[in-house]
Amino acid sequence: MQMTGAKILMECLLEQGVDTIFGYPGGTILNVYDELYTYEREGKIRHILAAHEQHACHAADGYARSTGKVGVCFTTSGPGATNTVTAIATAYMDSSPVVIITCNVSTDLIGKDSFQEVDITGVTMPITKCNYLVRKVDDLADTVREAFAIARSGRPGPVLIDITKNVTAAQTDYERMERKAHSSSGRLATLMRRSSLNFRAPEPDRDDIEKLVDMIKLSEKPLLICGGGVVRGRAHREFEALANRIDAPVAITVMGAGGFRGRNPLTTGMIGMHGSQASNMAVDACDLLIAVGCRFSDRVALRPSTFAQNAKIVQIDIDRSEINKNVQTDHHIIGDAKRVLEMLLGRLPELRHDAWKEYVFSYPTETEYDEVEHRLTPSQILNTIARILPQDTIVSTDVGQHQMWAIQHFHFDYPGQLLTSGGFGTMGFGLGAAIGAKVGNPDKTVLHVTGDGGFRMNLNELSTEQYYGLPIITVLFNNGTLGMVRQWQTLIYKEHYSETTLDRGPDFVKLAEAYGLGGRHVSSVAELEDALKEALASGKGYIVDCAIDIDEMVRPMVGGGSHITEFMID
Repeated sequence: MQMTGAKILMECLLEQGVDTIFGYPGGTILNVYDELYTYEREGKIRHILAAHEQHACHAADGYARSTGKVGVCFTTSGPGATNTVTAIATAYMDSSPVVIITCNVSTDLIGKDSFQEVDITGVTMPITKCNYLVRKVDDLADTVREAFAIARSGRPGPVLIDITKNVTAAQTDYERMERKAHSSSGRLATLMRRSSLNFRAPEPDRDDIEKLVDMIKLSEKPLLICGGGVVRGRAHREFEALANRIDAPVAITVMGAGGFRGRNPLTTGMIGMHGSQASNMAVDACDLLIAVGCRFSDRVALRPSTFAQNAKIVQIDIDRSEINKNVQTDHHIIGDAKRVLEMLLGRLPELRHDAWKEYVFSYPTETEYDEVEHRLTPSQILNTIARILPQDTIVSTDVGQHQMWAIQHFHFDYPGQLLTSGGFGTMGFGLGAAIGAKVGNPDKTVLHVTGDGGFRMNLNELSTEQYYGLPIITVLFNNGTLGMVRQWQTLIYKEHYSETTLDRGPDFVKLAEAYGLGGRHVSSVAELEDALKEALASGKGYIVDCAIDIDEMVRPMVGGGSHITEFMID
């Protein structure tokens, strides 16, 4: 059947099971939006109009992380496309499957500095798993199918498709293809055979599995690290079964939150720069360290040369390029986390390590913060939230002190419950991600935890929250400063508070009211409880502005490049 490129694009999205698109229109993508008009009216697909392209892409990312599906974002050329770059890098660093569809100027205008022209495939090449410039309408359908296959396969990640405007108007034959048939189609099958893009995870080597089984049996002080690969691979059940089987404490990375239940008695808490004393002391004293889906970033292995210095280090990862990249291992297994863990479980007996656990859990797994008159403490805020909001609440954060406090204090139970920018550290990620999560999970409570610095970078999306009736609860840690930067200035830069004090507007509660949302200022636990209950009952977006002390710090803290037990503050 003859169709325009714009219609072929929409049909291919339906092939892929796409039900929601986040985006912002503009000149070069208007043919697509004109076609979208019909698909929306027929109830085939939903479009969420963001206030800014960056946050449209963050929303697609939050949708992907929280649902396990591929998120989709539409933008126009030039500044519309470049506005997504930070969000694409965020998805790339955290291995989130997002397909970004941009439309460029017509083919005959490419390379002529045309109005709103940019080489977005060149710009995004380092921060996408793969990207495409589609110049021929005959290539469009297979390109879209490939893009989705690449985004969701192996180690997931963002893929960008840039389509020239004339391709969206041109016509060609289109034949619908069910997703299960894609891998047998000529072009895609050839790509999957030749590509290094992890279409299929390699089958774990059985000898490698047996070697690890022997290492576990000999270990007296084993420690597991739950990394982001457990979350992305939805391998949480198998991971918890392994921890229980071998009776090993579990340290959790920022991206691993939700990969292991925070309420399991084996949890030692977060590991690394702001990791718990239990986690950091355990990694320094263990004799066997098994890291699953963890890349040993500089926020975990702060000094690689002494990290887990008394242990045999084992790394399990789907991506061979991560092996020995940051920390030298004694053994490794390449494969999908779920499959590797299944194979291990089939070969391991029940083990006990009571003396080792007694040592590890002699150290605290959380930090409680001293009370301050007329101010709330981070632990008071987060403990109150945990008490009032449903246990399965999805939590989205921006980046900074509030992010670390939330991860330290909340006990995440399932993959996709925490949405945070762990690799790229993107301030402004939180509200867009919360919007995507709420759209994808309408029956769950969605909490947006932020600071007064990060919230300034995305608060324009309150208009999106209000328009679509998304009852997202924003809890704002308001200390009147860029808190994490001030903490470093206090500890390292001799209290030179250069450009970090935020002694300026807006009044965030009045801002919420201006957008038609609810809000309250709170400075005590009782006021916070009342505000959260009111927010839950309101059925609309709500901002809870919590006053905290300007010099409150995230504790513990290990300085960058230091040995993991050298706490600057504990």
